[in-house]
Amino acid sequence: MNDTLRDAVEHHGGKVVLLCSFQKEESVLIDELLRIDNGKTSVRIATIDTGVLFEETMQTWRAFEERFGIAVKVFDASNLDEPWSGPEHCCSQAKVAALERLLSGADAWITGIRREQGPTRAETEPIEDDEKHGLIKYNPLALWTEKDLWRRIHERELPYNPLHDQGYSSIGCAPCTLPGTGRDGRWAGTEKTECGLHV
Repeated sequence: MNDTLRDAVEHHGGKVVLLCSFQKEESVLIDELLRIDNGKTSVRIATIDTGVLFEETMQTWRAFEERFGIAVKVFDASNLDEPWSGPEHCCSQAKVAALERLLSGADAWITGIRREQGPTRAETEPIEDDEKHGLIKYNPLALWTEKDLWRRIHERELPYNPLHDQGYSSIGCAPCTLPGTGRDGRWAGTEKTECGLHV
């Protein structure tokens, strides 16, 4: 992981964005970025706010900013006219549009994608060409397991989303997410497996 992150920082500096969803993966990634950059980071840390995040996710957001001393840039994907109108609208349109704004002006982006998360991510490489966005995509945790993540979190006493302690392995928006292993709890009861950000 360290080499992949260092490569992103050294090659792209302020032109790289870390997409943060306040899950265990970002707990580890942000901590490591700050260690690489001696307590600060040139990497832009950004999130997509759908307006229907779990309260626990909002609490983790605040905990990240306090612990790590960072300011998370927010890209709005909420709909004031229809606060929540189903996963097809939120994931297929609003979130993808927010991602395009988030990546504007960037040369590269960093994600918390891991091969272990599911079949759609099983071939993920630590560094990939993102042809769709014309960027380099860094996946520093591609080869990490759940055990690797939790070992690091506990060793360094990092803040993490408390929903993980309630059986949520992967955490999305409150209306669509249930407890489950891997990504089984995302869009539970549907055939949907990705929100559109990584496909």
